[in-house]
Amino acid sequence: MLKKILAFPFIMLIRFYQTAISPFTPATCRYNPTCSAYSLEAIKRHGIFYGGWLAVKRIFSCHPWGGSGYDPVPEKKQKTKL
Repeated sequence: MLKKILAFPFIMLIRFYQTAISPFTPATCRYNPTCSAYSLEAIKRHGIFYGGWLAVKRIFSCHPWGGSGYDPVPEKKQKTKL
């Protein structure tokens, strides 16, 4: 529950960007899914800290000399029980 409460403001910021800013700017993301969709999924799947780190890494790699193509959010690591 706490994880969702902490992530909510960041999810709302990303949604605001997707609906109010992104439609009025040229499509320049080199990845699929887009950086905002990747960030949203990463935060929902991994939480604000690790998901936020994945989102920041992805945004900083989205430049002409960075990567491109299909780059999904990594799966959540399963805890092993001994």
